[in-house]
Amino acid sequence: MNYTSAIEVTNLVVERGHRRVLRGISCAIPPGSVTGLLGPSGSGKTTFIRAVVGVQIVKSGTVTVLGRPAGSASLRREVGYVTQAPSVYADLSVRENARYFARLYGLGAADADRAIADVGLASAAQQLVGNLSGGQRSRASLACALIGSPALLVLDEPTVGQDPVLRADLWGKFHEMAANGTTLLVSSHVMDEAGRCDRLLLIRDGDLIGDDTPAAIRERAGTGDLEEAFLRLIREREQVAA
Repeated sequence: MNYTSAIEVTNLVVERGHRRVLRGISCAIPPGSVTGLLGPSGSGKTTFIRAVVGVQIVKSGTVTVLGRPAGSASLRREVGYVTQAPSVYADLSVRENARYFARLYGLGAADADRAIADVGLASAAQQLVGNLSGGQRSRASLACALIGSPALLVLDEPTVGQDPVLRADLWGKFHEMAANGTTLLVSSHVMDEAGRCDRLLLIRDGDLIGDDTPAAIRERAGTGDLEEAFLRLIREREQVAA
């Protein structure tokens, strides 16, 4: 590993039409951590994620992933990306999907079955993805992303539609992966998930208004409640702008 930051973003600007979606964001995400990308819907989270995985046209700035420019061909086997929309084949079963992706990585059936179990879908492994609930489809996508043991796993709102017990299990899995060296970037608009992260990036209207540990953000805002801390940071920024 010849990099000190798993993701390094410098002065990132993204525009769509005449609207500036990201406004010069800079940050660095350490390896082996779970970083939460928090913000309301429409704040620029998905655009930021697309820039990290190299599929977003940027106006200016740089994004470096695992020591290489985002989107580099050499990153394809090292970066896992789970979109909000399930990215698995609806006419195949969960197991068939997982084993297909395992073959792409040169892995076997046992690796596929392990990933299915890790996301709590062992009992539904034989079911067609098209017959699953929305939350189960999301987990099937996550299972396929886990198979290749990526160095960086980028997850766009992976816990939407999941029950509280499963959400807790998934976060436990995320931290287990981080302890084994994987870097995770997890987006969410649910503030109660913020406290589960090692580090937080707080985005509002395309601006990065917070970049620190949950404890440091609470301390800076003068409150133990992360949602209230987020609101205070927003008001603080608005007062400075005025």
